[in-house]
Amino acid sequence: MIRKDVLLRNAAQALNTAGIEDPRREARLLLGWTSRRDFSQLLGMDVVDDEAEARFEIALARRVAREPMAFITGEAGFWTLDLEVSADTLIPRGDSEALIEALLEVKPDRNSVTSVLDLGTGTGCLLLAALSEYKAAFGLGVDLEPGAAALAARNAHRNGFAGRSSFFAGSWNSALNGRFDVVLSNPPYIETADVAALMPEVAVYEPARALDGGPDGLNAYRVICAALPNLLTKEGCAVLEMGIGQIDDVAAIGLEFGLVEVLRHRDLGGIPRALVLRSAQGGGK
Repeated sequence: MIRKDVLLRNAAQALNTAGIEDPRREARLLLGWTSRRDFSQLLGMDVVDDEAEARFEIALARRVAREPMAFITGEAGFWTLDLEVSADTLIPRGDSEALIEALLEVKPDRNSVTSVLDLGTGTGCLLLAALSEYKAAFGLGVDLEPGAAALAARNAHRNGFAGRSSFFAGSWNSALNGRFDVVLSNPPYIETADVAALMPEVAVYEPARALDGGPDGLNAYRVICAALPNLLTKEGCAVLEMGIGQIDDVAAIGLEFGLVEVLRHRDLGGIPRALVLRSAQGGGK
């Protein structure tokens, strides 16, 4: 057995040396997960037994190697959801919640959306968050990686949306023939030359295919915007995520394909993160 304060102090030092921000908090999170205790229970602990210490040291070694916390625990929160995560997908980020906020702003009537498409669904976080707000909607998630599509399906079941959603592996919209009230997407948007310079948690552990947006970071938007006129219903809209400084370029790409800007929405850091587009001529029926 080892005293809790000694274990946490040593762990924080190791995490700090590895370059991890807020190492004390990270150490506490790791101990809470490995000892299966919440924060209040941790406060009452004086010592850590040998079994819990062994689990902690294994998890600590993974975090010191800069493996993301979410991949160590296998879970991440998004919107009101509790999601499984894996190396097949990006870890859901709070910045992406800006897309759901933007959608709620342009579609305040919760009965106005009956169909949602999520291109590059990953964990399914965007699609499932939308379904949680639009109770009459059915959602379809598409991802190039079969493992991601399977993971999203598990998350749908985990959060009670299995009966209102379906997921399959495919390249963007290539296998689709239908129209949707809402199209969501958080596509790859990092410039190829910048991927390797991302923090190790991202560059080493998250899937490159979900990050690399081509030489200018905009390849996926060209494909998606070209498809949107044939994917949106007459009153439908698309809500797209983008990186810092990209929103004007994505809006311009949309115009090339007959899409007009409806709304820009900032994330909690004040960065324009979500762009809402609709077809200038209206979509299908």
